[in-house]
Amino acid sequence: MKVLLLLLLSPLQGVGVSGRQEDFRFCGDRNQTENSSVIYEHSSANISIENTAQALVIRSPFLADRTTPSYQYSLPTTLGRYRFCIYWFKANRTLWLAYGKKSFFLGHDPADGIARGLEKTKASILNVSYVFKGQKNTSLESASEYLFPVPPEMMPVWKQDVEDELAALDGLLARVPSAGSTAQRSLRHKLRALERTLAQVELEEQNQTFGKAALRATVLSISPTQAPQHLAFASPKEENREVQGFAVDLPSSLFVMAKRKEEEVVEHRVLLVDINSQAMFQDENSSHILGDKVVGISLVDTVVANLSEPVVLTFFHNRLPRNVTPLCVFWREDGTASSGNWDSYGCTTVEGDTRTDCRCNHLTYFAVLMVSSPEISYLHRDSLSIITYIGCLISALASISTIFFLYFRSKQRDQITSMHIHMNLLGAIFLLDFTFLVSEHLASSSSQAACRAGGLFLHFSLLSCLTWMGIEGYNLYRLVIEVFNAYHDHFLLKLCLVGWGLPFFCVMLILLANWTNYGPFYIPVYESIGGRSTNATICWLTSPLIHNVVNLGFFSVVFLFNLVMLGAMIREILRQNKKGHKLKHVLALFGLSILLGIPWALVFFSFTSGVFRLVSLYIFTIVNSLQGFLIFLWYWTMVLQAKKSSDFHGSSDSVKLQPNSSQSHPG
Repeated sequence: MKVLLLLLLSPLQGVGVSGRQEDFRFCGDRNQTENSSVIYEHSSANISIENTAQALVIRSPFLADRTTPSYQYSLPTTLGRYRFCIYWFKANRTLWLAYGKKSFFLGHDPADGIARGLEKTKASILNVSYVFKGQKNTSLESASEYLFPVPPEMMPVWKQDVEDELAALDGLLARVPSAGSTAQRSLRHKLRALERTLAQVELEEQNQTFGKAALRATVLSISPTQAPQHLAFASPKEENREVQGFAVDLPSSLFVMAKRKEEEVVEHRVLLVDINSQAMFQDENSSHILGDKVVGISLVDTVVANLSEPVVLTFFHNRLPRNVTPLCVFWREDGTASSGNWDSYGCTTVEGDTRTDCRCNHLTYFAVLMVSSPEISYLHRDSLSIITYIGCLISALASISTIFFLYFRSKQRDQITSMHIHMNLLGAIFLLDFTFLVSEHLASSSSQAACRAGGLFLHFSLLSCLTWMGIEGYNLYRLVIEVFNAYHDHFLLKLCLVGWGLPFFCVMLILLANWTNYGPFYIPVYESIGGRSTNATICWLTSPLIHNVVNLGFFSVVFLFNLVMLGAMIREILRQNKKGHKLKHVLALFGLSILLGIPWALVFFSFTSGVFRLVSLYIFTIVNSLQGFLIFLWYWTMVLQAKKSSDFHGSSDSVKLQPNSSQSHPG
């Protein structure tokens, strides 16, 4: 009863702070026998509580302003027994003292002055207990002084700690300007550690920037008590750089969302990381970003996505070349964080002469990707698209018609192997035309699986065309050089295994290496009217590197092979033919070889510029999109010419040079 009465009568019942989970709490009873005060001082690594009749002295490493070594606060003048509690909240970097019904924000609230030369009469603290976050509440015996070592994870972070981390990371970036995947993973790990440090650093002002020009970090502190509003920030101007600086405009909806997720936060922290190096953000395509400038934007302890208002990030830069167009992208890591790639999803690009605005609905690391755009107007682009679609449709119909004719003609059993080779090549052309025509429609569907299958089948058809083109060249060489009807066991079966098996093996290898290698491929399309920017989408290889290595490499081998075959065949005919028909056979072989490879060589001229490039694009598009139809015309021309010849059924030379409709189709 005596204890109950004491608790009811004394003004001591400590009013704690809100119900948030504290990282450290110390509570006890103090007998106040005279007017006294609270003294708060900085210590290096310990929390200590010392009680005297004249003052309650609290020391900790959490002092925000270390230029002021000591604070003094007056305690209530009413004497008696008081319950007090000390709370440390690491997330908010706040140290509270609840003393009776009075609270003190230690190190922040206005102090009464600096304590000097106080007399010390030690007095015990009663009913003591303490707890660290994640541990059990522990009671202690009465004493006048207590000392608690602070765990390393609770230690505050100061400006110099951040500067040291930035300097170390900057040094690594300077030493490895082009890092491999392992080095990139290590660098990004250090970058995430830097973000955690920035989230905890003690700020000397509301907005504070750390680091130097090569690698800078800025922390913006926003009080949640303020009405949500747009927050703007502009970086210092950087002279003699491709990107002179950037500006960020954060919408009010960002802070409304953060407040809704965590109602009791003391401050919002926005982290801006300015990196002038692409070393830790290199994708497998070796993409080039504007000025090697990467800007990271994040809200501490909050994942920001699908904002109703966009975050606007503006890059200020020099004028860009005519054939280069900026595209706003963000860094997307894979599931294991071992690698990543640049992606434009959720971002809109607004292009200006000397600035590029990126409007994105999420926060992460952003950059401006330099995309090489064709030096042709939108009128030429539309014309080329119409030619391609009409040509592919005609080519597909002509190919299937020629296949049916060859199938029935092969029953005559003359040159059956050659006829079957022609049929396989035309079948590959038909598949390529068909898959190309449906690819864009598959890309516009919502099914990722269907688009990946379409991209894989389109690539398989292209490689099949190239392979059968090489087989046609070899077969023609075999007919002319090996002379007459040399027999090989299961020759056609072996050719089919190569013609269809090799492309199948290639696409399966690419798919198994990474199933995302096939899918929607976005081709930036830039209009000169209205400054619009859109993406043309096709189901294809998503990796430009694989496209260049596999497709261009594959064609280069076939093209060079057919050139060698052509030279050998022409020389052999000129050497052996004694009937005076050299010119006719040479022209037939040359025309056939053009269908086999020459039009495809125009693809190499796409790397040029100006009028020559435009002319080569038109020739390439017309000839290759109509390839099946041209083979159809060439075949029937040869048939009609053979019917007019008196030796149509007897001449071995005519038999050998019967229409070898051989070529493939543009991809």
